Amino acid sequence: MLKHLPTEMRHDKRLTSKPDESLPLVHLAQKFLTTRWIKVLPAPLVLLFTFQTAYAQDPELKSTTSPVIKTQDTTIRKLLEDVQRITDNDKQNSTAIQALLQGKEIDNITKYELIKNNIINASETYYLLNKKIIDLKSRTTTNNLDVFITSLNNPESKALGFSLSDRIVELVEKIILKNKGDKGEKNSKIVESTKSIINSPIFQSFTSLTPPLAIANSVMNFLHSVSVNNKQINQKSLQDFEKELNKYVVYYTALNDANQKFEYGLNFNKDQLSLLQDNLFDHLSFTATSLKFPAPQKGNQGLSQTMNEYFFDFKKEKVVDYFAKLEEKYTKGKRIDYESLLRENSSLKEVNNQLEDLVLQTKRFENLYNEYFTLLDSYYTKVNNSLKIAQDNGLADKSIIDAKQAEFRNLKTEAVGEIQASINIRELYSNTEKIKYRYRIF
Repeated sequence: MLKHLPTEMRHDKRLTSKPDESLPLVHLAQKFLTTRWIKVLPAPLVLLFTFQTAYAQDPELKSTTSPVIKTQDTTIRKLLEDVQRITDNDKQNSTAIQALLQGKEIDNITKYELIKNNIINASETYYLLNKKIIDLKSRTTTNNLDVFITSLNNPESKALGFSLSDRIVELVEKIILKNKGDKGEKNSKIVESTKSIINSPIFQSFTSLTPPLAIANSVMNFLHSVSVNNKQINQKSLQDFEKELNKYVVYYTALNDANQKFEYGLNFNKDQLSLLQDNLFDHLSFTATSLKFPAPQKGNQGLSQTMNEYFFDFKKEKVVDYFAKLEEKYTKGKRIDYESLLRENSSLKEVNNQLEDLVLQTKRFENLYNEYFTLLDSYYTKVNNSLKIAQDNGLADKSIIDAKQAEFRNLKTEAVGEIQASINIRELYSNTEKIKYRYRIF
């Protein structure tokens, strides 16, 4: 190892004459470290530089083997890696924030478009539902079907080949008076009194549901009272007369029952439609007010007329125009500030969230609409049953009954088709389906 030391050191000679003076290599290092700019360099680089300087000054050092020193500082590399990682994280965070902001804007656009389309479609639904409620409320049957039923229930009609008025007079003459109605003053008075009861204005003022039954009951009471003072009218004659008369009474009772139940069903259906129209009015008032439209006002006129007049102002085209002006108001540059629009017009969200109730009202109308046809089907069955009774009781020939049943079937089919075409329930379905009421906005 000594052979690699400088010559002076090998002969125990000092490199300086001063005992406390630093060796040249150490002195060089000290001088080097006092340099101002070198203080910023890492310690390993300073030592390396010092060693290289000394090596260049001493020829004997050139012959020595240089030790291997790593030039990359681990700490600096780690710091640089940390800085790079932080930079990458910043870029990722910035991208994520931008994505969130863009997503928020897209979310506001989606919310607004949903609200806008729902309310525009709802404005048409209000109009259609009101129109169809009024149409169905005005329905009983059709004119042709009404004429048919009235003729069956008219005591003067011969729709089934007989007139109840004529048959009653015939039965009085045949059973009560033993075909001697034209003989004797008493018999003539009984016949004339019977005709007078049948033609009484009292019965003519009754509704079409009751005249036959009222007439039969009045004639029967009249004959019982006459029999008290007329010995020719015995108990057996009265029983026979009542038995024959009851064949007609049973038929008219069945027909009357069909008419009454149908009329009751129609009246109940109309009451429910009126209640539905009241609810529609309230819902429409809320929506109109929220959109800053004048609310409909109930006056002395009927609700149907009030609603019809209101839809001259509140209609789909004007609602579309309302949203166009709203978008124009919140347009900044070339984009719409949807966040401010929704925040400052929060009532739009509430209108949208209440549209489920409007959809439920259309479904309620659908139920009432279907109930009407259920009533009509039930009525059809009951009238046919009454006609079958007339046939079974021998009041009319089978051919006449068959013809009447066929006529009634055709009239009923015609009535159903006419009502379906007038109301056009599919129009309401297709419009209501456009309302995405299940999506609530908060």
